[in-house]
Amino acid sequence: MLQPVPDDAREAVAFEAGSKDPLEELPVPEPEEVSFPMPAFTAPSAEDTIPDTDFLPEPQLSGKPAEIDPDKLDPDALKVIHRLHSHGHEAYLVGGCVRDLSLGRTPKDFDIATSAHPGEVRAIFRNCRLIGRRFRLAHIYFKGGKIIEVSTFRANPTELVDAPSESGEEEGGEAEESQNPDLLITHDNVFGTAEQDARRRDFTINGLFYDVVEGRIIDYVRGRRDLDEHYIRTIGDPEIRMREDPVRILRAVRFASKLGLDIESRTYAAMEGAVEDLPRCAPARLLEETFRLIRGGVAAPSLRLLDALDALKILLPPVAAYFKEQGRRGQETFYSFAEALDRRVASGELLDDAILLAALLVPIAQASPVVESLDAAGRPSVSQAIEDLLAEFVQTARLPRRIAERCRLLLIAQRTLSGERRKKTGAFRRHPLFADALVVFEISVEATSRHRDALEAWKRGDVPSSRPSTEGSAAEGDAPRKRRRRRRRGGTRNKPGTTEGASTAPAAAGASESTATEASEDALDEASGDEESDDTFDSSDADDDSGEDAESASDEG
Repeated sequence: MLQPVPDDAREAVAFEAGSKDPLEELPVPEPEEVSFPMPAFTAPSAEDTIPDTDFLPEPQLSGKPAEIDPDKLDPDALKVIHRLHSHGHEAYLVGGCVRDLSLGRTPKDFDIATSAHPGEVRAIFRNCRLIGRRFRLAHIYFKGGKIIEVSTFRANPTELVDAPSESGEEEGGEAEESQNPDLLITHDNVFGTAEQDARRRDFTINGLFYDVVEGRIIDYVRGRRDLDEHYIRTIGDPEIRMREDPVRILRAVRFASKLGLDIESRTYAAMEGAVEDLPRCAPARLLEETFRLIRGGVAAPSLRLLDALDALKILLPPVAAYFKEQGRRGQETFYSFAEALDRRVASGELLDDAILLAALLVPIAQASPVVESLDAAGRPSVSQAIEDLLAEFVQTARLPRRIAERCRLLLIAQRTLSGERRKKTGAFRRHPLFADALVVFEISVEATSRHRDALEAWKRGDVPSSRPSTEGSAAEGDAPRKRRRRRRRGGTRNKPGTTEGASTAPAAAGASESTATEASEDALDEASGDEESDDTFDSSDADDDSGEDAESASDEG
């Protein structure tokens, strides 16, 4: 029977002894021959690295050629492995790096699995921090912000089923629960052996270890066979593995799209059945895995597969509603945007999350009716579905509010860039979000081949010709537009019969309720509104520009 994590008892004893940090009191195996210096960790310092002398001189000892070219291995990962070996621990390269190297791809990062417990890793590497609760990991820092992730061998916690009582009898309620156990993993720090660690992983292609000393791949789960056959297969019963952690659905989708692999039939069937369990997962994990699909340049194939699994209604409800309302044509339009975004990411351009999310939501925003304002402040806005989605991401999925606000403003700016709304061009060009909005507009033009002339005009520094945004505005023709009265922030003029204090009190109360975003919007309205001229404009700007309400948020910095 597997034993409970030994760290818990040692940490409790250390805490009772008065240590502020129990992890500092964990016993660490002493090296038999050589002791390496361990400088104190203050921050990821460029000097706080492992000496080059820690390299393994020969990656293979058996005389056979290494199964993976040593030149393709990360030098810092080799240093970490050798330091762990010198302290008497097992240590292997594991997971995605072994998978990608076996497929002839360049790994994104190199992860290490070891027999050392997190506290012991922290004591060995002082340029190290421990993260996570459900899954305790050690991050070892190197120059330039590089991180080598080290995890301890773990056993599958769902295998630790409570044994029956000594009398061999169970109470009725407990017997019923044992027949239908809740397999969702909420605590994953049950330590085990290397083989147990391989078998508790999600897919066979991720359960491979690489021994850098002997230069061979260690395969406990027949992952090499599935790599050769281009299959994604769960380790063990797929129904149980998907119920343990439904986020594995998104991981399988990402691997299939990124690596061009097929999902094994039983695994795919289990994914379909586990979609209903996705709401049980932490919203932050779901959002992060969804963004990883988009950041990886495989948004189009990933979202197609998620749509086939009927998972978009949980992950991106406005997209699922858009597909239902717009039908086949709407799906083709949406995926043309996703494919254009993938090409942009594949070209090597770094796009922040606000741009990625906005590029996918543009077709939904364009299909929705124009909303002039959703609040008393009179701020222009996007469709209610997108507003609700962004608000939910902020409240439940820990999406930073600045990213949600930037995404909203980028979507609003598309109407100005396409010429559907007019604006003081000079002030709009100086807006902090103009460059990002133009990137989203370029993706939109590439996806639809519309407004290409407007895009070229913006790039040249010219003013694109305006287009009516709706049929109603087109019917009005050249009728003069009613000029919007700007809100006063410094109080109202005194009316007869009122005092100065009485007139300014309501204004002060209103100012206290305004947000930082509204203040930024007001400042930009004042800079680009119709009622004031811009000294930096040339004569052509003065003739062609008339103001749309400008929206802004504080720059990310």
